[in-house]
Amino acid sequence: MQATRDQTETGYRWRAEDGGLQPDHLPETSRSGRYLSLLERRRIASLHERGLTIREIASLLGRAPSTVSRELRRNSRPHDYGRYDADLAHHRCRERAGSPRRAKLATDPELKAEVQSKLDLEWSPEQIAAHLRARWPGHLDRHLCHETIYRALYQGAKGGLSRPLTRKLRNGQPLRKKRRRPDQRMPRFVAPAVLIERRPPIIQLRERLGDWEGDLVVGARSQSAVATLATLVDRRTRYLRLVPLPEGHSAGQLRDALIASLSNLPEQARRSLTWKQGSEMARHHELAPYFTDGIFFARPGSPWERGTNENTNGLIRQGLPKRTNLSLHTADDLRAIEHRLNNRPRKTLSWQTPAQAFAAALAL
Repeated sequence: MQATRDQTETGYRWRAEDGGLQPDHLPETSRSGRYLSLLERRRIASLHERGLTIREIASLLGRAPSTVSRELRRNSRPHDYGRYDADLAHHRCRERAGSPRRAKLATDPELKAEVQSKLDLEWSPEQIAAHLRARWPGHLDRHLCHETIYRALYQGAKGGLSRPLTRKLRNGQPLRKKRRRPDQRMPRFVAPAVLIERRPPIIQLRERLGDWEGDLVVGARSQSAVATLATLVDRRTRYLRLVPLPEGHSAGQLRDALIASLSNLPEQARRSLTWKQGSEMARHHELAPYFTDGIFFARPGSPWERGTNENTNGLIRQGLPKRTNLSLHTADDLRAIEHRLNNRPRKTLSWQTPAQAFAAALAL
């Protein structure tokens, strides 16, 4: 069997002239763990024939269910009763890897111009993706997902978009940051932290006063006085307290500031505190006695577990935008922001203000 070797942009790949399988151009050991290996594909085939569900197969392989579902959908043979052939699927994968495709945005000038025009208007990639589906409903080749647009931006000319357009994104980052997986992050505290899953169930119900969520709001470069402040919000009433940290946000400074802010509250208004696993809470065990149920920590990289606080920080940022030099704002300015938010009617409180809801709950 004769085969020719075609030179491509990424090196060489083998192409069979008259059918059959040729050795892959990349050894198995050189491929990223992102991709399914031949052994994993053979396990998928075996487990699928035994009748296991996609989620059961994914759990046994340690992969996402979508990975297994996509693999079966892409490589099952409809003419053979949907049978999945692991060896053939693996060969097809290696062939596709050896034939890189050009990015859609690099080959479609009209699509590229449309995406760039919306980025100039500071639309998010997700908004642009939805717009493309609405503008060209019948042209599936012009439907992009938001991740495709992000990659095109960060890859520059190779992805089809100009990298300076990253300044139009809301985060304004010219490069993507490499992030560690949550299970690979080092513990920050000497005293063991109590994670959020051990929090009393009543806290999740928002039925009582005194269950607080907290976080830091940091100014530009954390310099000068009032460069950092702590935010505390009550889960039931959305009542907000801003705690200035003029000397810094070390563990000791945060502990003293929170104690001073909460000391004038009665015990029934100090039930629990939920915080992220930041180094500023390294002395949480010294602060825990001020809460009847203690302090709990969200899992790393899971801000949605403190959703009330994250939402409130977004409201605060309307008055204190990111990269603001907080030293330009006095303690009176912070009190004004706190007063404005606590006296603004909230739909979630049936149009009561947080201050009214907090006072009524405290009276009970």
